[in-house]
Parts: sequence; C-alpha cells; structure tokens
Amino acid sequence: MKQKNLETYIYSTLGVAAMLAALLAFYVVSSAFKQRVDLTAEKSYTLSKGTREILGKLNKRVIIRFYCTQGENAMPVQLKTYARRVEDLLSEYKQVGSGRIVIEKYDPTPDSDAEDNARINGVEGQPTSAFGGEKVYLGLAVSILDKKVAIPWLDPSREKLLEYDLSRAISRVANPVQPIVGVMSALQVFGAPSNPMMMRRNQRGPEPWVFISELQKDFTVRDVPMTSAKIDDDIKVLLIIHPRDISDAAQFAIDQFILRGGRVLALVDPHAYFDQKQDQMAQVLGESSGQSTMDKLFKAWGIEMDVTKVVADLSFANRNRNALMPTVLMLNRNGISDDDAVTSQVDNIVLPFAGAFTGKASDGLKETVLLKTSLDSQLVDGMLSSIGGEQIVKDFKPSKINYNLAIKLTGKFKTAFPDGKPADKKDAKDAKDAPKSDDTNILKTATAEGAVVLIADSDLINDQVCVQVQDILGYKVVQMPNGNLNLVQSLVEQLSGDSNLISLRSRASMSRPFTRVREMQAAAQKKYQDEIQKLEASLSETQRKLNELQANKKDAQQKFILSKEQQQELENFRKQESDAKKHLKDVRKELAKETDRMEFWTKVINIAAMPVLVAITGLVLAVVKRKKTAAR
Repeated sequence: MKQKNLETYIYSTLGVAAMLAALLAFYVVSSAFKQRVDLTAEKSYTLSKGTREILGKLNKRVIIRFYCTQGENAMPVQLKTYARRVEDLLSEYKQVGSGRIVIEKYDPTPDSDAEDNARINGVEGQPTSAFGGEKVYLGLAVSILDKKVAIPWLDPSREKLLEYDLSRAISRVANPVQPIVGVMSALQVFGAPSNPMMMRRNQRGPEPWVFISELQKDFTVRDVPMTSAKIDDDIKVLLIIHPRDISDAAQFAIDQFILRGGRVLALVDPHAYFDQKQDQMAQVLGESSGQSTMDKLFKAWGIEMDVTKVVADLSFANRNRNALMPTVLMLNRNGISDDDAVTSQVDNIVLPFAGAFTGKASDGLKETVLLKTSLDSQLVDGMLSSIGGEQIVKDFKPSKINYNLAIKLTGKFKTAFPDGKPADKKDAKDAKDAPKSDDTNILKTATAEGAVVLIADSDLINDQVCVQVQDILGYKVVQMPNGNLNLVQSLVEQLSGDSNLISLRSRASMSRPFTRVREMQAAAQKKYQDEIQKLEASLSETQRKLNELQANKKDAQQKFILSKEQQQELENFRKQESDAKKHLKDVRKELAKETDRMEFWTKVINIAAMPVLVAITGLVLAVVKRKKTAAR
C-alpha cells in the first residue's frame, strides 16, 4: 500500500514538473513571436482595413515620436496602463507598415534633451498633483520630411478614437493638401465674434460648433452664404445645415453644383429644436419657425418631406425617468443600414424631432436608405412633438411603415430649373454681391454623376446632442455619447472620395446597447397603455361631472349651496376621482417596476451566465471524475 502511494507521489511530481517545463518552453518559443489575438466582437484591438490601406499607400518613411514619462512612480497607474496600450498599437503599426513606419520612444525627464525635443514637436507635459506637480508626458508627433502633426496629449477618455487619431495624423502628413468643404447654414455653426459690450463683461460670443472644429482638422472648411448665386468649382463637398428660408437663387446654385458632379450632404428639418429664430407671425399662424426644406430640388428628385409632421416611434423612443419621448429617436442597428460603408459599423444614432422622406427617386437616380424607423411608428404634428410626449403615446396608432430618415441619391441628376435661372427680384437683391453666372454656362443636364445624402434632422449635430465637452488640464476634451458626429463626418469623408478613415471613426460609436431591453420596454408600454388610457378617460369624465355639479345652482346667491342628494353625488364623484388617480398611479408604478425588472434580469443573465455555466461544468466534471475514481 505504501509502495503504491509512493509511486503515485513520484508520478504526480514528475507530471507537474513536465507540465512546468512544457509551459516554460512554450513561453520561450512564443515570446519570440509578437502576435496578438483580438477576441472582442468589434475587433477593437485589430487595425482596421482603413488603416491598412493608408499605410499601404505610403511612399515615404513616416517617423512617429512617442513621448511617455517612464519610471516606477512617474505617473498614475491608469496612465501607465493606457501608455502600454498605445505602445502595443504603435508596434502593430510598425509591423503592418513593413518598414515605412519608424517608432522612436522618448522619456522626457525634467530639463532633459528629450523634454526639449517634445516641446519643439508640439507635445506638452501635463502637471499632476499626485506627483508633486511634476509634468507627465503622454503624446506623440508624426512627421514625413518637413510635414509634422502633433497629438499633444493622448487622453484615455478618447481610447476608442486612438487608432483614428493616429491614422488621421499619418494621413494628414502623407496628403497635406486638404479637400475643400463648403458649409451653407441658416444657423451660427461658425460661431459669432464678441461685440464690444460682451467683451467689457468678459463674455464671448457663440463658439463654432464642435462639428465644425472637427471638420477643420481634416478639411479646408469654407463658409458659403445662404444667398450664394454660385457654388465655387473648387468645393469638393457642400454641407447644407438647416437651410431655413432658402431662396430659389440658392437652390439654383446647388442645382448647378450637383449637375457639375458635385457632392451634397443636406440636413433639413421639420422641427429644428435648437433654431433660435423667433418668428412671431409664424407662431400666430400655428407654424413652426424651425422648418427647413429644399422644395424645388426635392420635387425634381422625386422626394417629399412634410414639414408639418415629425416621426414618432415607440420602438426607438427615448425613455427618461419612466416616461417615453417617442419623437426623440434612439436608433439602434435595427434602424441603421448594413448596406453602406458609413452606416455598416454605426450602432446608435440620436435624432430629436426628425422628419420623414417619402416619394420615389426620379428616373436615373439610385436611392439607398441609410436610416429608417421601425414599423411601430407614425407621423405626428410638429407643434406637439416637443411638448406632447405623453399625449402622443396615449393616442399612438402605429402606421406599420418604415419611414426613411436618411437617404442617399446617386446618378445623373436632372435640373430642377428647366426654364433657366429663376428671375425673382428678392433673390436678385439678396445675391447682388455674389458672383454672377453666365447664362450661356447654365447646365440643363448633368455632365457627371453626382451624389446627394439627405438627413431629415439638423439637431443631431448640435453640441447639446452629439458631444460632451470637458475642460481637463486646460485642454478641451470632446467625448461622443452617440454616433451622430461620426456618422456625419464619415459621410463628408465618403463624399469627398476618402473613405479610408470611415471604418476607424465608426469604431468610436460602437456601444453595443441592450436592444433586447428596449424591445421589452416598448412591449411593456403597449401592455399597460390600454389600461392607462381607460383610467385617464374615466378620470376625465369624473372631473367633467364634478365641474358640472359644482356649477349647478338655483341663483347667484345659492352658487355654492347643494341639496343633500347633490352633496352625496359630489362625494361619490370625488371618491371615484381619488380611486381613479390612485389606480392610475399604481399602474404607472407597476409599468416602471416591470421595465426595471426586465432590464435588471437581462443584465444579470448577460453578466452571470458564463460564470454559472463554467461552475456547473466544473461540478459535473468533478462528480464524473469522483465516480470513475470510486469505480477503481
């Protein structure tokens, strides 16, 4: 018996030693090969196709100087972890670059040559209170010959945009000539200079929208007046944002631009929530001052948009404090097209008070739907869209139609002005200072294929919707809570002919939301909606009877004198009113509890399913092994 135990002990020891030796050998062999395996669903740690194409086109050597403070206690742990992530990514760039990428690493210690080098190349250190106020460096500079682009501070909050920022820097030094993007808008997207009175109070005028600032990093952005009679030939893409009260002359200029093969991205809106125009006459007439369309052009293209209607969708409704706002759409993959390079990797878009495109594209044009509603949607009055969320839900009747929220038209366009340039006196007066078009050069048919992307909402790129801006250590840090900014920027890039950065930018918007939870919330809302409507109707009827009873009187002096029967009836109605309100409150509480319960258990299952499965598998294997051992 002792001999058998000794043999078991020796064999076990030898087995463990052999396993240890095998692991050490595997480590030694595998450490010679730097190959990473990316197991994330969206391949966050693998260079995208766009980056590989950018690196593949390089015909000159790119030097990337990485400045990172080293030392055991030189920087916070979080920054150390992020710095390793940056180093890993740079190593992959070097590997894919096949000799065209050179990585130089520097440790900018105080008063060192490396610190001077960092400052010369545009990289600045950031003071940290945790380390006695010493500056911490985490930035890089990309250069080709004398062309240089610096990223002064690699902020961990932009980790999802790390590959995009680095590839964009490489692209900018490799292609220093930037395409020209024209921006035409009735809004102050470029900001406004401060007036003297504001300057005396240390106040500034409106700053440019973050969207404009981001565009200026990749393009030469030019302000195109709403009264323009001609779009300059050197403009590659014309971006139109909320063209409120656009003139026929401006529409004619856009028409001619497209016929010359120009590319247009237009954000029109039936209810621009952030339009600050106060049109009192329009409000008196019951019209919204925040409407914009391009009626002449739409008609020629076969497209329609009712500027009095806004889309409501229960499946994509914004849920806030147990209340649904069905006109603020939170689109997920179910409402975003898989058939276009731009939208194929975007998974969450926010559209406040969007319109819908209807009609059929004219002959010769190909229509591609980029964004759409669910079948559980309908068109509602624009005037009620921002204030009547509860009423819209109460009266909701799904149309069973997938309304188009964003479309792309490509092909050879036909002119919207077959009779030539519009001779409107008002337009002529507005455009008196603009360059005049030679009538002999007016196009009636397209000379090249054009492309137009239409989005039925302009609020999606307003700073209050698409970004969260923070001031960290003197730097403005922009975070993107949704894919709005990425979507529109990628569309501009696609229309400008450079699609390499699209796949990188799209990654930043990947959030993998609980789409199943949203569906269950919508189902729960429908389940309780009928009961809520009945209770509200009963409450309304009871209140009406109460008002009638209290108004019933014999004469002016007996206004508040009721008979015993009337008093009893009044008490009954008040009790009914109280019961109805209590029941309605209980139903709404139950609705909130059910949606919260569904969301909780969905998260529990998603988080706990794998550990529980592993534990059960381990127990089963242990029981099976015990039975086999007992059988011996």
